[in-house]
Formats: sequence, C-alpha cells, structure tokens
Amino acid sequence: MDGSQPRTMPWGARAALLGAVVAAGACALPVALGPVPWGALGLLAGLYALCEWPARCPLLLGRTSVPPVSGSFFPVLLAAAFLLPPAAAALVAVPGALLAPVEEPPRAARRVWRAAQLALAVCAAAGAHELLGGRAALGSAARTPAPDFPYALLPAGAAALVFCLVLTALDGLILWTAERLPARTAWRGLLLRSLAPYCVHGLAGLMMAVLWRSRYGPPSALLVLLPMYVSCWVFAQYHREHAAHRATIRALVQAVDIKDTYTRGHSERVGLASVLIARELGMAEGRLEVLRFAGILHDVGKLGVPTRLLRKEGPLTPQERAVIELHPEYGHEMVRGIGFLGEARAAILHHHERLDGSGYPYGLAGPQIPEFARVVAVADAFDAMTSTRSYRRARPVEAAVEELERCAGRQFDPRMVRALVRAVERHGWHPAVTADEPDRGAREGRGNVSAVCPLADSNGQVLTGVPRGAAGCGGGG
Repeated sequence: MDGSQPRTMPWGARAALLGAVVAAGACALPVALGPVPWGALGLLAGLYALCEWPARCPLLLGRTSVPPVSGSFFPVLLAAAFLLPPAAAALVAVPGALLAPVEEPPRAARRVWRAAQLALAVCAAAGAHELLGGRAALGSAARTPAPDFPYALLPAGAAALVFCLVLTALDGLILWTAERLPARTAWRGLLLRSLAPYCVHGLAGLMMAVLWRSRYGPPSALLVLLPMYVSCWVFAQYHREHAAHRATIRALVQAVDIKDTYTRGHSERVGLASVLIARELGMAEGRLEVLRFAGILHDVGKLGVPTRLLRKEGPLTPQERAVIELHPEYGHEMVRGIGFLGEARAAILHHHERLDGSGYPYGLAGPQIPEFARVVAVADAFDAMTSTRSYRRARPVEAAVEELERCAGRQFDPRMVRALVRAVERHGWHPAVTADEPDRGAREGRGNVSAVCPLADSNGQVLTGVPRGAAGCGGGG
C-alpha cells in the first residue's frame, strides 16, 4: 500500500492477512502437543531477532552499518528449518519479524503479515528438508560427526526452493490484494528475481546448521554471521548512494517549484502517474524508479527559461513560445551527466513529442519516440488537466480521460492511454490545487506558460487562453 497518505486496508488484503495468520498458527500448533527442543528454538529465535534489532534500536540508529534490508538474515531462518521440526522452526521467525523495521503504514498489519509469511515459509522449508532426510544428513557430534556430503545439499536445496516459492507466492498475493496490481503483474518476475539469492541463503543456512551440529556447537555457527554483516555493509553503501540520488532529485524539483509556482506539486504527481501506467503495462520493476525520476524531472528545463515567461498571465507570442519549447533540451543538458537517470534522460528530452510527428523539439513520430517519453507525455497531460491552476479550474477525471482517448493515436500512444485508464479505475486519482490563488486567473480568463501544450475541448476551443499548438489535444503542464 502507498504510504504517502493513510487509507483503509482493502478487504482482499484483510482476508489474505487473516488467512496467513490462521495458517501460520496451524503450522505452529504441534509445538503444544509434543516435545520441542526449546533451547535451540530460543537461541535461533533470539539470534534472528538480534539481527533485525539494530535497525530499530534508538541507541544504534544512525551508527550501525546494518540497513533495514529485508532478507539479509534469512540464512538464520533456513538454519532453523534444517535443525528443527517444522512447527518449532515456524516460531523462530516470529519475534524478529515483529521487531523488524517498517517504513510505511499500516505498520502493525505489515509486521503481522511478515511474521505469518515467514512462519509459513520456514515451516514449509523444514517440512521439505525433513521429508528428504536432511536432518540425518547433517551429522551430529554425538553420533555421526561428519555430514553426509554431497547428499546433504539435496534436501537443503529443496528446502531453499520451497522457502522461495512460499515467500514469492505470498508476496504476489499481497501485491494483488493490497496494492491492487493486476494478477499478471503482481507475480511477474518475483520467482526469477528471488531464486538465486535464496539459493545463496540456503547454502549459508546449511553451513550454519553443519557448524551448529558439529562438536564445536552453536557458538561456531555464529561465524557465518560475519559475511552476512559484510553483505549488509555493502547494502548500506548502496542505500546511502540511493539516498543521495533522491536528494539530488528533490533539490532539482524544489528549484523548479520555486521558479514556477503555478505548477507546484505537478512533478511528483506526474512521477506517480507514470509509475501507475508502467505497472499496468507490466514493465520490469527495475525500470519503475527510473521512470518515476523521468516523470518528476520532466520539466526541469524550466530552470533555463526566463521567469517572466513562466509567470506571464496571458497569451504567449510566437517568439515567447519558441523560447518555452526549448525547455526539454535545457532539461536534457542539465541531467545528461547524471548517470543513474538512464532512460529518464530521453524522456525529459522527448516528452513533448507527438505520435503524429507534430511535437517538439525534434518532431519524432510513432516508435521513434522513446517508451519512457510516451508514458510521461500521457501522465503529464492527465495531471495538467485534472489539477486546478491559478489560470483555470481542473477538469473532472472523466473529462480528462475522454480528452486523452480522443487524442490517442495522434498525440498520445494508445497503449499508454489505455494503461492510465485502467490504473485510474483501479486506484482512483486525487487531483490537487497547484497554485496559491486558484480562482484569480480563472476569473480573469488568463493563461500561463505552464500550459505549453494547451487544453482544448472537443470542439477545439482553447480553455487556457494560451494560443493553441498544431495538434490541439490535451497537453501537459
């Protein structure tokens, strides 16, 4: 769920949460009915909770190199699956999952879901491992000191695969029910992305289990935690670099908002709408953040446009319009050296191109226009039409959708328009006022340069007071 604003949990997500909790409780129920190695259970549960604790501890926050990366310490859970009966192994995950950091609300529901999800995955992994005789293959300091290699790799690999399957299945379920993603998108690529990391976790967990059962006992198993913490340190460096990227983006957007106060907040909403479109198209998760950056920075070139033109109240002259139409090129020049933006740079340059070739700056047509630019063009136009500006009132969402559909095939890519329509039907859209005085310009009937691509009604009448461009379809801000 989107943490930017509070909202009620969908009923489907509530049902999924309740079902997961009930199933996890059923998995752990045999603990109350038979003998349990409480010592090993307590040690492993405490170890996993301790691994998750630094990211939330107020004494260590900001001092630890361990970031809140989910899954960093799954080898501890898989070691529990290799060492304990399924019901006992399921309980190992619960304290750490409830203690783990959660950045977005509803935090309590997210922690309970994570605890139930991990309990089910560990229980299933332990069951698969036990079924294949994995615990006997690990050896024992008292009976068989040497583990049965290479056979021990088979049940361990099967357990890691089952662990991966359960987690990815439940991850897709919550994306489908809580985030309301299409089913094909919710599960798409989850297993393939997770398989290799979980196999590595399985090997580390097997190493922990073998050391645990050796004559050196549980303390020797702690040696495996060292590479895990090194891995976390690497993730921490990535996390800090990523935070620096976001800070760069925020600084650029704030500069645009200060200069062009008429469209404050527009950039963030274009980024959000772009991601909604991309998800409906089934775009790979790895591209979504870059696309969001493209939407957020699409108008960064306004920093190179004279402020008097951005704030002009009234029609633009042809010469002024020519200056305004340079802003995509200005923006591209500003960001061309920022490597992490990748495809976003092309979107910034080409988001005012039109499918029929009548756009700018280069008059590209059809598939010549980069995919990201076609997505951002639709998101930009949609938010411009549905936002109240100082020079005009917002259109209703339904009217904006009709305008986009009318212009699909000429100005906008029909695939992107259809994806936006589906996303809005699924998630809704919350227009916003993006100027300090929403009624002044509307009363005076004045335009503003932020409507470089003017909005026209179905009869071709200009709504913004800005001279209309060649295509005359709804445009961005």
